[in-house]
This record gives sequence, C-alpha cells and structure tokens, in this order.
Amino acid sequence: MTETTSLTRAERLDRLPFTREHGRLVVGSGLGWALDAMDVGLISFVMTALVAQWGLSNGEVSWIGSIGFVGMALGATLGGLLADRVGRRQVFALTLLVFGLATGAAALSWSVGALLVFRFLIGLGLGAELPVASTLVSEFAPARVRGRVVVALEAFWAVGWTLAALIGYFVVPTSDDGWRWALAIGAVPALYAVVVRRGLPESVRFLELRGRTDEAEAAVRRFERAADVEPVRSPAPPPAVAAPGPGALWSAATRTRTAALWIVWFSINFAYYGAFIWLPTLLFNDGFSLVKSFEYTLYITLAQLPGYAAAAYLIERWGRRPTLATFLLGSAVGAGMFAAAEGDTAVLLTGMVLSFFNLGAWGALYAVTPEIYPTALRATGAGAAAGFGRLASIAAPLCVPLLVDTGGTGLVFGAFAAFFVLAALAALRLPERRGEALDDPITSGTALRG
Repeated sequence: MTETTSLTRAERLDRLPFTREHGRLVVGSGLGWALDAMDVGLISFVMTALVAQWGLSNGEVSWIGSIGFVGMALGATLGGLLADRVGRRQVFALTLLVFGLATGAAALSWSVGALLVFRFLIGLGLGAELPVASTLVSEFAPARVRGRVVVALEAFWAVGWTLAALIGYFVVPTSDDGWRWALAIGAVPALYAVVVRRGLPESVRFLELRGRTDEAEAAVRRFERAADVEPVRSPAPPPAVAAPGPGALWSAATRTRTAALWIVWFSINFAYYGAFIWLPTLLFNDGFSLVKSFEYTLYITLAQLPGYAAAAYLIERWGRRPTLATFLLGSAVGAGMFAAAEGDTAVLLTGMVLSFFNLGAWGALYAVTPEIYPTALRATGAGAAAGFGRLASIAAPLCVPLLVDTGGTGLVFGAFAAFFVLAALAALRLPERRGEALDDPITSGTALRG
C-alpha cells in the first residue's frame, strides 16, 4: 500500500490484524462486563439466603429479583441514548461507578424496602453498561473477526457469573452476614470505573460524527502502531450530525429488523433470567440443601464457558443468524430436558446443556445487535433492544412462583423452552452481516436492506 492511498478511518481499522490494543480493549471492557455479571448473579444467592434468614414470601423474593431489572430497562434505554450523544467510553465508566456504589450500599440493607431501592439503583448502572460496551468493542474490531471478538467480550459474562457462584458457594453460607459480604465484594466496579475512564479509547466512528477529527485520528494511529502498520491519509469525514431520536428505529428501513431484534431480546431475557435468577431457590425448594443447590448452580454456570467458545467459532463460520437460531433452539431443548429431569444427575446434566446453549445464544445476540444499525443510531438501537428485553427480565421472576404453583418446576422450564423457540424464529428475520464493514447505513443505504 503506497503513502498516497486514501482510506477512511473505519477502513484503516478494518485492515488491521487483531493486536494487543484490541486485546486490551476486549479485556478492559470484559472486566467491566464480568463485574456486571457477578453483581447480577449474586442476587440469586442472596435471595436464597434471605428466604432462610428473613422468612421472605415468594412475592417478596420475586420483587427482589425483579426490581433490579426495572432499573436495567430504564438504564439500557437511557445509556444507549447518552452513548450516542456524549460517547461510549464516558457512559461505560459512569455505569460502572453507579452500580458499584449502589451494590456496596446494598450490603447495608436493613429491610426489604431498602434492598429494593438499592437494587433499582444497581439496575440503572447495569442496564446501561452492556449495550454500550458491546457497541464500543464492535466499532474497533476488524470486520473479518468482529463477531468472534464480541462473543469473546460476552464470554466475560460467564467469568462474572462463575465468580458470583463461587462467592455464593464459599461466602454466603458462612454466616448470617455472608450475603452482606458478598454484596460488599460487588462494590469493586466503582473502583474499576477509574481505570476504564483513563485507559480505554473512545469510538473512532463516534468521534468523527461529532467532528472531533484529531481525536479520531489519534485513536486510529494508536491501533496502527500496535500492528506496525504505516498510517495513510484519510478523507475528511462528513459534517458532524446530531444523533437521531429513538423514533428512527421504526423507520421504513429499520422497522422489520427492530421488531425481530426486540422479540429475540424479550424472549431470551424471559427464559434466561427466569431460569437462572431462581435456579438456586428452585433447587433448594425441591429438596436440595442450601450448599448443594449452590454447588449445582456453580457446575451449571461453568458450562457457559464452552458454550461461548462454540459460538465464537461458529459465528464466523456459519454466520450470525444461523448461529443465533441454532443456539436458541438448543436452549429450548435444554430447557425441555430440564423440565423432565428426575434425579440429581439428570438435573445437573440437563442444567448444563441449557447453560451451554443459552449463553452461546447470548454471545451471538450481542454480536448481531450493534451491527444492524448505523453509527449515529447504533448505541441507541442496542440500548433500546436491551431495554425492551429487560421488561421480560422484570416479568420472569414474578411469573415463576405462579408457574410453580400451577405446574411445578416442569411447567416453569417448559414455558422457558417455548420462549426460546419464539426467539429462534424471530432470529431468522435478522440481517446477516458476517464479514461486512460497519458502514453507515444513513449515508450508504447498504446496511439497511432487509
């Protein structure tokens, strides 16, 4: 490539190999992601402990499980809108600070009401963080490996949930204050927010949209130096534009994919959070001891890791749409098997099957979501889909006691299987963007074709 070659900054990023700077971005964002997952996972163990200590009713436990998702629904929507206006990195750091401080405060809860307030505040931070982090990583990853990189980011969720399971197993049962110590550990993200704010780059595409060309050029050169690639000239970006409102998600060009995406997000949230938030409690209620229920939950959680690995491999071999649909159908099979399982071994093995496919589906979904919208709408679109999905995560923990009373654990997981099938059908309506550049559909029109 000669010095006179002219490439856009996005094209310069796409030509690069995966470098140590990409690795730092994935790990830096992934640690925040893992801390997020740890916090979400901890509440399932806290709920189980509080049933034993505070004598909570199923209704009270349901609200403890759901109130955080009320905050997450609001946080995801607002976080996406803010990220398209003030930047991905800024919002990412802010969300870590909010949910870290709120988690530490929750350790001091003196009543159910106080815990509900803190869980809502935690949810605000958690909800905004995930779509913003995935958007930031997807906008730096080279097109040929973008899906694999975002699945690798999502795999940090399994790391965080595993940490939650370990804390639940080794810390929560140790004393009456074990659950408080567990939540105190969950305050670590507040400290990590400082690292994120200082160490991670801002999205080049966002900087160009805001007319901050010098900062965008510096970010690109940082990655080019890591790859030992000579910089080339880039044309002036289009004039800075205002971020479109959320109504643009339902324009003629985007409404089909938005509807399909929202159905997938709603369905997978209902099935996942309904299952995993309640899993230790359901096992405990089915006769497992507190320690045994936590131990099985840990083993089932560990099955997430190979699920992510399989999805990361297949998403660049099969493509986004077939990988997502296949793992959703596998999740439906796993949920159905768990519903019919009898005996300790069957419960453990079928739970691991469900965990393997379910988290692989999550990885594929996070890879798909930022790709289907233009730069000016990308974080808004990802946040809105996540926010709508959180409505299901609010409803699911509330519905579980009703389903248990009606038909037991079998009916609960049968319902989850049905939601996974619905999600798989909706996934087939999403566009396939494997190997394509993250171009700007508002200007090019290419990425908004169905």
